[in-house]
Amino acid sequence: MRMLKCFGFALSLTLVSASALASEEKAAPKADIAAGKTVATQVCAACHGADGNSVIAVNPKLAGQHPEYLYKQLMNFRSKDGQPPERPNAIMGALASGLSEADMRNVSAYYASQTQTPEKAKGNRESIELGQRLWRGGDLEKGLPACAGCHGPTGAGMPAQYPRIAGQHADYTETQLKYFRVAERANDPAKMMRMVAVKMTDAEIKAVSDYVAGLR
Repeated sequence: MRMLKCFGFALSLTLVSASALASEEKAAPKADIAAGKTVATQVCAACHGADGNSVIAVNPKLAGQHPEYLYKQLMNFRSKDGQPPERPNAIMGALASGLSEADMRNVSAYYASQTQTPEKAKGNRESIELGQRLWRGGDLEKGLPACAGCHGPTGAGMPAQYPRIAGQHADYTETQLKYFRVAERANDPAKMMRMVAVKMTDAEIKAVSDYVAGLR
């Protein structure tokens, strides 16, 4: 019953997020992966790796990520109509401002076509067990939904809605969850991740981040 209720809560958030994203979707032109590789080599490789397998823990792995998600993040880094970007970041903002929308679609498609070299689960047994518990079942008493309800049991995510987070650097995942918790990062549809992260302690955030690094 506990798992069912957590799943039901996660499903309700899923429907809200999917609805918000559906209203933004438009028919996109076909991406050029070869052109995207050129952009990746010239602009992105220093931080994220030529094949999207960043070796720097604070920079996310992009290999195998959903292209729609990557494109959205690039668009969110860029200011629009004189307004601050939805996802402020000095480095990424400067890089994104130099890319056309076609460049963004192309490089997103390129990195999505690459194979991720996943990280390994970190932490001690107690922390890993906590991360697994929250991932699979959430915490009903806190109203915390299971992460798997949106990102899938293996962390593969859903195209255009939820990113792949399996095999991601634990340090990066932990940082992003903390940003969501204090609304320093606020480009999540319907405040979905902010609603989740605000209910998590530092220990829970770290446990989930360490656990998801080992998912395949």
